[in-house]
Amino acid sequence: MHSPLKKIIILGGGSSGWMTAAALGKILKNHPCEIQVIESEDIGTVGVGEATIPQILLFNDLIGLDEDTFIKRTKGTFKLGIQFKDWRKVGHSYYHAFGEVGKNMEGVHFYHYWLKMRQQGKAAPLDEYTLSSLACNEKRFMRPFDAGNSPLSSIAYAFHFDAGLYAKYLRECAEGHGVVRTEGKVSQVTQHPNGDIRSLVLENGEEHQADFFIDCSGFRALLIEQTLKAGYEDWRHWLPCDRAVAAPSALTEEPWPFTRAAAQQAGWQWRIPLQHRVGNGHVYSSEFMSDHDAERTLRENIDGELLADPRLIKFVTGKRNKFWHKNCLAVGLAGGFMEPLESTSLHLVQVAISKFFSFFPFQTPTQSDIDEYNAQMDFEFTRIRDFLILHYHVTEREDTPFWRYCKNMSIPDTLQEKIDQFKANGRINRFNNELFNDLSWFEVMYGQGLRPEGYNALADIFPDDELAKRLEGIQRVVRKSVDYMPSHAEFIANTCPAKP
Repeated sequence: MHSPLKKIIILGGGSSGWMTAAALGKILKNHPCEIQVIESEDIGTVGVGEATIPQILLFNDLIGLDEDTFIKRTKGTFKLGIQFKDWRKVGHSYYHAFGEVGKNMEGVHFYHYWLKMRQQGKAAPLDEYTLSSLACNEKRFMRPFDAGNSPLSSIAYAFHFDAGLYAKYLRECAEGHGVVRTEGKVSQVTQHPNGDIRSLVLENGEEHQADFFIDCSGFRALLIEQTLKAGYEDWRHWLPCDRAVAAPSALTEEPWPFTRAAAQQAGWQWRIPLQHRVGNGHVYSSEFMSDHDAERTLRENIDGELLADPRLIKFVTGKRNKFWHKNCLAVGLAGGFMEPLESTSLHLVQVAISKFFSFFPFQTPTQSDIDEYNAQMDFEFTRIRDFLILHYHVTEREDTPFWRYCKNMSIPDTLQEKIDQFKANGRINRFNNELFNDLSWFEVMYGQGLRPEGYNALADIFPDDELAKRLEGIQRVVRKSVDYMPSHAEFIANTCPAKP
C-alpha cells in the first residue's frame, strides 16, 4: 500500500523557492500535505532585475496573481522582446521579438514569403512586418484586446521586475495558501539507510523531517549535489561565459519595453529597465577577461549613476545529471544554469514545477517516473543550450580572441542540423515542442547573419506581384496598429504605477 505524501520541505527561498512554494500551496491547498520552506535571511540570493518570456503569464495565472497588482508590487515593466546589439558585427542590431512576424498565408509561415521577396530586393526589413519590433523601437506598449483580425488582438508580452520584490510577493501568496516558513541555516542533512533524505538539522539544533525535499539552495545545491552527489554536466566549452558582474543604476529615461543584450569584448551586457531603476550586468568569460576589466566595462556602459557597488556572480553553465534523484528534486540554480541571454531562468523553474506536477508523487514514485522526468528536463535544457550557442557561434565578429573562439568552436550536432537546414532552404524544424519556436529561431538566425541559399518552394503559391501587394498590406496594418499603441510609460502610468 502506497502512503500519500504528508510533508514536503523546500530548502531555500529566492525566486525559485517561492515560485515552487506558491505553486505547490495553490495546487495542494485542499490536500493534507504540509509544505514548509526553510530559508535564511543571511544567505543572499542571486536576485537581480529579472527579465522573463511570455510563458510567465501562464505561471502567474496558475497561482492566481492579479497582473496589475503584481506589476505595482515588483516595480515591474513590460517586455516585448530582446534587442541584440553588436552580436552579428559591431554597429548592427536586431530584435528577437515576441509574438507574430507578419501574417501566415495559406498555411505557410510569413517568413518564407518574406525571404523569397527579400532575396529579390522586393521586401522591407523584417521589423516593419513585426508589431513587437516596431513597438520596441518606438517604446510603445499595450495589452492585447479583441481587435478582430488585427495584430493588436495577439500581442505577446512578458515582464521585467525586481526579483527580490517578486520573491516577497510570492511568499505572501504561498503563506496565504498555508505554506509555513522557517528561518534557519542547515548544519546537517540526515539520510535513511537507502540514501533518501530523512531530515534537515538547523544550526539552532531543530530537526525537520519530510517525505520529499525540493532543493532551491541555488548554486550550492546542498541537497541534490552536496548530499546526493547527482553530478553536473559542464557546457563551458560551448558557452564559455562563467561570470557576471551586476549593479543597479538610476533611470535616465522612460523605461523601454525590451531587454537589451549588447555584445562586449568577451561576453555581453544586459540592461533591464524597471519602474524605479535599471538592472545592469556584464556576463563574461574569465578565460578571456579579468574581473577588473569586466567591472570597468560594466561601469563604462551604464547611463545614469550606479545605485550600489557591482556584485560578482560566478557560475558554470550546464545542468545536473539528475534533476530528480531519490526523494529530492532540484529546482532553479540547484538544477542547472543557462546564462540569462534569452531570459529563460524563471521559465526553467516554471517547467521544473509543472513537469513535477505531472509526475507528482502522492505515492512512492516509480523509477521509470523519475527517469522520464529527468529525460524531459534534460531535453528542455539541451534545446535552450543550442539556441544560446547559436547567438555566439553564428557571427561575423573576429575582432577579439573571445569572438574568434566562439565563431570557430565545434557545436552540438543538433544545432548544426538546424543551421544546415536553414542555410539550404530557410526551413526550421521545431523539434518535439522545444521552448523556442521556429519564429524565434528565424529571428535570431537571420539577425545573426545566416542567409538561406534558397527558399521554401511553397512560397511560390502566389504570383510575385500579388505577393508584393500582400506584403505591403501587412506592412500597412502593422504600422497602423503600432500607431494606435500608447507609449510604454503612459500605459504603466495609467494601469499599474508602483508606489514611489
